[in-house]
Amino acid sequence: MEENRRILAMASRIEAEHYMKMTRIQEVIKFCQEMGYEKLGIGFCVGLSKEAKEIAAIFESHFKVHSICCKICGVDKREYEIPNVKPERYEAACNPVGQVKYLNKLGTQLNIIVGLCIGHDMLFTKYSEAPVTTLVVKDRVLAHNPLGAIYSNYWRRQL
Repeated sequence: MEENRRILAMASRIEAEHYMKMTRIQEVIKFCQEMGYEKLGIGFCVGLSKEAKEIAAIFESHFKVHSICCKICGVDKREYEIPNVKPERYEAACNPVGQVKYLNKLGTQLNIIVGLCIGHDMLFTKYSEAPVTTLVVKDRVLAHNPLGAIYSNYWRRQL
């Protein structure tokens, strides 16, 4: 419970001292520096590989960073009776538990989710030995901005 108290206190301090002055990426950097974290993990969706690479480069100027793609191990979806997006082609199943177990083995002190699918993000978080924060939430329709549905009259009516 001491770690919980420390995380809560640090998050509150950063909010109080930097309210409306930092981006989420800057907040993550500041939080990790203040917590003394040196090794970060990034669990990312293959569809956000380019963005994950840029995010990792930013964090690497401050920390040791380990990134792992959702398709680790490349198991055919058909082996698990998981439907393909396009039935005529091979598709590897995502492996969020494998992703986070890899990061656990490397001893990451904070794991960052970049666009994992709904459910996959839950499993990643459930099996992480380190605290987890979400930097990017996947929303293919709204450019990974789920709040766009609230800000748009069109999508709000659809809901």
